[in-house]
Amino acid sequence: MVEAYRDRWISCSEEGIQVRGYYFPWGTKRIDYGSIRGMRRVAMSALHGNARIWGTGNFKYWASLDPKRPSKSVAFILDLGRRISPFLTPDDPDAFERVVHAHAPIGPPDPTEDAPFI
Repeated sequence: MVEAYRDRWISCSEEGIQVRGYYFPWGTKRIDYGSIRGMRRVAMSALHGNARIWGTGNFKYWASLDPKRPSKSVAFILDLGRRISPFLTPDDPDAFERVVHAHAPIGPPDPTEDAPFI
C-alpha cells in the first residue's frame, strides 16, 4: 500500500484515509474515499477550532487528536452523510486536499470559509 499523504495523525493511501487518535483513547478512524460526499476547507481561529487539541463543543463535528492544532490555521470538514463530521487538521493542507480530491468522488475545492464553533 503506497501512501499519497502522511503526517503524524493522518495518512491517505489508495484505499482511503486513516485518522489516528480519532477515538478515545487512541483509536483509528478509517474513511473510504467512496464514503466522502463533500469536503470543506475552513480557516481556524481561537473560537473556530484551534483552541482545542481533541474533541469539540459542537455535536455536529469531531476533531481528532492533534497537539499541533493551536499553531495551525486550516482544517477540513468531511461530509460522510452522518450526524457527526470529522474535523481534520493535516500538517500540509494543500497536499491533503489534492490527494482527497484526486481519489474521492466530490466536486472541486470550495473556497476557504470560517470554521464552525468547535
